[in-house]
This record gives sequence, C-alpha cells and structure tokens, in this order.
Amino acid sequence: MENYVLKIIGMDCAEEIAVLKLALKREVSNTELLQFDLLNGKLIIPINVVESNKPALIKVIARTGMKAIDWNEYIKKNFEKSSWWQRYYRLVSTLSSALFIVIAYFINGWQYGFFSVLLNHSQAETSLTLFSRIILTIAAISGGWFIVPKAILAAKRLRPDINLLMLIAVIGAMLIDKWFEAATVTFLFSVALLLESWSVARARNAIQALLSAMPNTAHTVCIHHGEIEDKPIDEIQLGTTLIIRPGEKIPLDAVITKGTTHVNQAPITGESLPVFKKEQDLVYAGTLNDEGVIECQVVKTAEHTIFAQIIKKVEEAQAYRARSEQWVEKFAKIYTPIMILIAVLIMIVPPLFSLGSWSQWIYEGLVILVIACPCALVISTPVSIVAGLSTAARTGILIKGGNYLELPAALRLIALDKTGTITVGKPVLQVIRAVNDFTNQELLRIAGSLEAQSDHPLAKAIKQQVFAQQLVIPAAKEVKEIKGKGIEGVIEGKRYWLGSHRLLHERIIEKTELSKVHDYVMQLEDEGHSLLIAGIENKLCGFISVADQIRKESPEVIKELKSLGLKTVLLTGDNKGTAQAIGKFCKFDAIYSELLPEDKLNQIVNLEKKYKKIAMVGDGINDAPALAAASIGIAMGAIGADIAIETADIALMSDDLTKIPWLIRHSKRTLTIIKQNISFALIVKAIFITLAFTKLASLWLAIAADTGASLIVVTNSLRLLKTKHNPP
Repeated sequence: MENYVLKIIGMDCAEEIAVLKLALKREVSNTELLQFDLLNGKLIIPINVVESNKPALIKVIARTGMKAIDWNEYIKKNFEKSSWWQRYYRLVSTLSSALFIVIAYFINGWQYGFFSVLLNHSQAETSLTLFSRIILTIAAISGGWFIVPKAILAAKRLRPDINLLMLIAVIGAMLIDKWFEAATVTFLFSVALLLESWSVARARNAIQALLSAMPNTAHTVCIHHGEIEDKPIDEIQLGTTLIIRPGEKIPLDAVITKGTTHVNQAPITGESLPVFKKEQDLVYAGTLNDEGVIECQVVKTAEHTIFAQIIKKVEEAQAYRARSEQWVEKFAKIYTPIMILIAVLIMIVPPLFSLGSWSQWIYEGLVILVIACPCALVISTPVSIVAGLSTAARTGILIKGGNYLELPAALRLIALDKTGTITVGKPVLQVIRAVNDFTNQELLRIAGSLEAQSDHPLAKAIKQQVFAQQLVIPAAKEVKEIKGKGIEGVIEGKRYWLGSHRLLHERIIEKTELSKVHDYVMQLEDEGHSLLIAGIENKLCGFISVADQIRKESPEVIKELKSLGLKTVLLTGDNKGTAQAIGKFCKFDAIYSELLPEDKLNQIVNLEKKYKKIAMVGDGINDAPALAAASIGIAMGAIGADIAIETADIALMSDDLTKIPWLIRHSKRTLTIIKQNISFALIVKAIFITLAFTKLASLWLAIAADTGASLIVVTNSLRLLKTKHNPP
C-alpha cells in the first residue's frame, strides 16, 4: 500500500483544507504532498511522509470538528446514506439558530417594541433579561458550535483563520452587550457554510451523474452450462462472455463476438449520434446499447475500463490546483492578518485619544474582524474550477487539473498534427505503380509483407488492399524500423525497404533511377497524396500512393481558432507536397513537413520560446514528446488509447475536432467567471471596510453582505454546469 486514503466528512471548501494542513503539520513531514479531493471529500496521504499510523491521523482530524473514515470502509458502509445526522447536522443547527433568534426577538419585541428590537436600539440590547440572553447564547452555539474546534486549533498554532475570527467577533459582541448581533452573525455564518457545502454538492452531482452511467451488475454466460447469470461487475474476470440487451448500459470494456448494434457513447465521448458497432468492434463501459442483442467478451476489468480511468482522472484533477486558487490562498494569508491588525488598532487607538467610548470602538473593530473573513473570496475559485472540470468531462474532454482548465484561455498558438487530427486518420490506397520489371501485385506483396506487424495508418491501408485482392504474402524476417524514414526486412532471402523520400535518396544513388518516377511522384504529392516508395538494395521497385480524407470540420475549426486570436501551425512527418496541399486548403498560418519525432519536439520548443503559451494536438502516442514539451498537450481520440489518457494534459475522448475551440471558449468563460467572482468579493470587502471606518456598518450587516456575496459567487460559478457543446 502506497497511500492512506481517508473520507473527510465536513470538508467542503478550501478553508477546511487549510485547517487540515494545519492540524496534520506535526503528523506528516511535508503537508504540501497531501492530496485533497474537495469534490469527493477525499484526503490522500503518501505513506512516506507519515510519522503516525492511520488511527492516530483519524484522531487528529477529529479534533478539527471534521470526521475521517477509511475510504474503503466508507465505500463498503455507504456512510452518507446510513448516517442521517452527518448529512443534515449543519442544516438542523442553522434552522435551530434561526428559531431561537426569532423566539428572543418576540420576547423582547413584546417588552420594548418590535421595531426598536429590529433597529437594534441600545436599550433593547442592554436591558435584555437573563432568559433572553440564554436563548440568544443557545442560538449562537447552535449556529456555530462546529467552528469552535477549528478556531481553538488555529489559536494554538497562532494561525488565525475564518473560524477563529468569527469566534472572537461573537464573544466580543456578547461582552459589549450586542447579543442579537452575536447570534445573528453565527446564524448567517452558518448559512454561508451551508452555501459552500451546497455548491460543492452541486458540482459533485455532476460527477455522480457520470457515475450513474455504470451498471452494478452484468449478464454473464456460465462457461460450464451456458446459462445466463447476473454478477457484480467487480467480480467479472477477463475473457468472460456478456450478454447485453437493447436499452441496457454496457458494464465493462468488451469486444463484440456476436451481433451488431448502435451504441450511444455520449457519456464518454459527448457524441450526439449513436455509433454503429459490429463483430470485433470494442464497446465501452458506461455507454448505452441502443438496439440489438450483442454478445461480448470482456477485455478490461471494472477498475481498468476507460470509464473508470476518466472518473479517476477527474477526481485526481482536484489535487492540481489552478493558479487563481493559489493566488487567492496567498492573498488570504496576507489579507487576513492585515485586517486583524487594523481591527486591533481601531479597538485601541481612537479611545486612547478620547475619540469615543471603548465599547463603541471595540464594536467597530469587531465589524472589521468579520469583514476580515474571506469567505466569498475563498469560495470564488474552487467552485468554478470543479464546475468547469465536471462540464468538460460530461462533454467528453478530460482535463487533468484546474491549471490546465485555465491555460487554454491564455494560448497564443496551437500546433496540430496532420494524420488523425486534421485528417480522418484512415488512409485509402490510391495508386500502385511498379517499375524495373516488378508487377503491381509483386510491389503490393512486398509492402504488405514489410508492414504486416505495423499499426501505422498507412500500413493499415496497404493491408486492407492486400486482403481485398486476396494476396498471399510471404513472411518478412529481420524487420526493423528506420526511425522517421521507413522500414526494411528480408523477404525470400532478399532485403527490401519501404519508406519516404528520405529513405529513397539514401538508398538510390543513380539519378536515372530517380528520374523514372520523379515527375509523377511530385504531381501526386501536390494533390495531397502520401507516398511509400519500395526498393531492393539500390534498385527501385515502385511506389504506392495513399490519400487520407480531410475532416469536413477541419477548415471551419482552423477559421474558428483564428477568430479566437490563435496562430495555427500544421506539423507533420508527411511529404512537403501533401502537407502544403492540406495546409493551404485549411488555411494554416504556417506549415512544417517531413518532420521526424525529434523535429516536431524541436519545433514545439522553438514555437514556445516565441509565443510563450502554445498547445500541441496529436494522437497522444506518436506525438508524446511534442505533447509533453508544449504548454498544453491535447490528445485526440483518446477513448481507445490508455496511454493518451495517462500522458496528455487534456484528452478528447472522441475524434471531434470542434471540441478544441469549444475547450478554449470554455476556458475563457471559466477564467472570466473566476475574475468576476474575485473582483466582486473584493469590492464587497472594500465597501464594508469603508463603511466600518465611517461607523455605518454593523456586525450582522457585514456578515449578511459576505453571505450574500458567497451566494452570488456560487450561483455565478454554477452557471458553468449549464455550458454545452453544440457541434455544427
């Protein structure tokens, strides 16, 4: 076991994360290595930094007022469903606080007049009966009892936080006979915490909606007597035969062995139209079988399905905080101590110069303390990030963290690979031309033999033609790749090679040999064909022309990217003629062709030096070095490629190129909302600091404004959950 994984009940905002870091400071060697998944209330603690055992860690966390449970135990017991109190204790406490405040209001309203109590007249406050004070104390305790452990912890560690400031403000208000305000402040603060919890729950529900796509059981065919049995998906092994009926969700990644159907892959890829599936096609867990009974063989167990990887990566993304989150945290660390210092000075300095009574200036200082609580500011960013990540996942875009959600908005250039990105990635053989006494069939047999074990798109086109012509190909021996140039091997005792122009000019020395095909080859390349040239030693055998269809949306996507202010660059290992033909058709700003993998990497490095923020879009496998070097690496069509999901910063689960401009707009929307939230929260703080200095602000008004600001910030952030991708 490498980590302790705990479920933290009560961890709903960044402030609780700060409290936990503070509490665990003596238990772990480096709190920065702790991973917090706010979305699921999960804490991951690497064992190599732990200086205590798990029970000791759970006890330490309990002292903060939060509760820690072993993650596996939590999953087994389904804790949230079984414990009513843990789900609703804050709501019950908040409503109880409100009820006691109302009771106290009516008691005192009867004695001093309801209007006087409402306006907080001094007589109504200072003349409260003992019974009324007890009721208001109960109201304050009901609304804020759960902040006390956190406040005490902050005081012990000399690290003032929201909880400590609120506790000081409430106790201070009671000491100067502001009983109603003390109770009202705790009630409104409790409401603010409820809002935080609700907002995280809303974002969490977006992921739960994804999880609901997974069935718990599957129809399996018994290997002994052939009967159909229902089994939990966690118990199903590789190779098990499944029966999936129309309208049922596919439980595990599997290959169809019998039947045909249309599958709705929207839960994973965001595709609006069902995809036709036949025998030997893969189907994925979490997708919907629209029609037809299919028989499938399991190729991945429950924890290793594409769907499981998506959920895992979305959850892990919470640990990689956005720059805006980091900025808010740093700002809060500076802002709160400064405001505390100002509050202390306001309490002490004016009375020393006889500028008012002590109680009056202590009250104004308490108002500043309440204003010092950065509730709306702290919640302004994480809710937006969680909502943005959830919406992207629902659309079929897997983003690895908040930082990668923000970065697309700052991009200045986007580089795209050709094959499988700008083109469909399914080349079709167009021309076979043999020379030097070789026949077209012999040429095709040579190419098919050399490419028999290759998964390259061009190799697939050759193998399809070999199959169509029902050719028998000899086995090639000593086959080896000539990096970035082609392939060679021994066929029936003779060494053949197959590759690009580079390989042609290396192997063919005689100009007469080159002149035999030069003009025709140039013509085909200008028409957008990719060429594979075959030879034996230094003799030419002929060439095969393959063409890949340009995606119909590619020109429009490039146009849209330009309208968003990005430079567009085409990077390809294909020949210059083909690259120019496709690049000009799609209207790229720059075209780089005949690139080896290391050349693509160098181009990305050079482009990043010039443009600072750039993205690279590729298949996530062949382009891995270039994707890693770019500011953001975006993998296309990752649904069938585990490595793409692991290595890319952002993975598009489908081959829908229109999701790239959508991603950039989504990033800009998210960043705009974050800036709106931060600006609004700071403006509210500035207004109430000004009002406090002019004695126009009260305790309850300050916390009401902060609660209102939190509500507005949360509502604004959750607008991101309504964002949809509408492909043309």
